[in-house]
Amino acid sequence: MPDEPVRSLPWAHARPLADSFFDRDARQLARELLGKVIRHRCGELWLSARIIETEAYYLAEKGSHASLGYTEKRKALFQGGGHIYMYYARGGDSLNFSAQGPGNAVLIKSAYPWLDRYSPDASLTRMQANNPDAQGRPRPLEKLCAGQTLLCRALGLKVPDWDARRFDSQRLFVEDVGERPAQIVQTVRLGIPSGRDEHLPYRFVDASFARHCTRNPLRRGQVEGQDFYLLGPKDEHR
Repeated sequence: MPDEPVRSLPWAHARPLADSFFDRDARQLARELLGKVIRHRCGELWLSARIIETEAYYLAEKGSHASLGYTEKRKALFQGGGHIYMYYARGGDSLNFSAQGPGNAVLIKSAYPWLDRYSPDASLTRMQANNPDAQGRPRPLEKLCAGQTLLCRALGLKVPDWDARRFDSQRLFVEDVGERPAQIVQTVRLGIPSGRDEHLPYRFVDASFARHCTRNPLRRGQVEGQDFYLLGPKDEHR
């Protein structure tokens, strides 16, 4: 693999994920992205959120956009790992990253606001202003990014700005801040139509944040080994 270009850091000791990080199997990438932090600069503020829920998609299965074939709109899915693929879902923007192999990708399903010295309280205030509730009030932290379109709205991510782009450490990147899920929930994806491989267990959730994702996979009535699996850091994919 050729050397990757040297990219300037937004601040000393920042740890943007290299393009090569994304050049791996989509299910592995979906798991490895849990705990990583998306950073998007809006004006002078960095808006940030920790990834807590992902879904893997493959060219060869019917649930993926890529399975419908190559188009100019879907070209990012057929490029190397680490390209950004954005599309509109139910009127909102959705964020995906291409993985290893043409047509394979990971959907960032939900996240949790991340605050630190680079994304302080002012950043959270901006995120809440970006994504108010139906009454125009600030959403609580646990609901601010609890869904793929809510996440993009809170972070100010738009299809026209980022679709088919590469990461830019001065504007948008994913950072390794040292967070690792103690347990991961593996279950089926959400919203896949019947007959389009809806049974595949390609959804991954940080178990500690299960109550704050799109739909809690550990909710009452769900049975381990039947509706979901609990994985440790070293467990293999099912």
